[in-house]
Amino acid sequence: MPPTAPPEKMMFQLTLRRRGISDQAVLRTMEEVPREEFVLPADRAEAYRDSAMAIACGQTISQPFVVAYMTEQLKLQKNHRVLEIGTGSGYQAAILSRLCANVLTVERFRTLADKARERLEKLNCFNVEVMLGDGYALPPGAGQFDRIIVTAAMDQIPQSLLDRLEPDGILIAPVGPQHGVQTLVRVTRTGDHFDRKELVDVRFVPAIPGIAREL
Repeated sequence: MPPTAPPEKMMFQLTLRRRGISDQAVLRTMEEVPREEFVLPADRAEAYRDSAMAIACGQTISQPFVVAYMTEQLKLQKNHRVLEIGTGSGYQAAILSRLCANVLTVERFRTLADKARERLEKLNCFNVEVMLGDGYALPPGAGQFDRIIVTAAMDQIPQSLLDRLEPDGILIAPVGPQHGVQTLVRVTRTGDHFDRKELVDVRFVPAIPGIAREL
């Protein structure tokens, strides 16, 4: 961390380290991506606070620790192709873009998808494709992925999504009741077997099938 870094960013990094984030590439990326670009204008001064924040369309941007933790659990490599379900403001996609080859991120709200696309282009995240679509029903041509990250709560992980994983692929998603506490689950594919591990309790907005008719 350079000595000229503002105090809130220094505390931001310190908080991530204190809470157990140790992957240096993830920490460096969390420092480099300007979180203030992804929150509402009224919240820019609080962008580095370790809490979730409201964005447009009744959605949220996850707290920094959760973003860093989920990213670390993916064990990303530079050659990986990553699928994100739930673009939101585009912050998670921006983090992923610096750690892998390319990202396909899917959002059901047109307003969020369009704004995220603008932000990501502004930050030169040209290896990210933002798709307006249904995360439960991806088009066949979307292909397979080395890693999948779901940033909205699912009652259960659909088999159709697990089948998108490449061999040795990893999927991470919040699983549980949509209006309560969920458990972050990491699934690793080994051949035709899917090994599941429960990690930590979290709270996410619900993953809803279909494309939003409005917004």
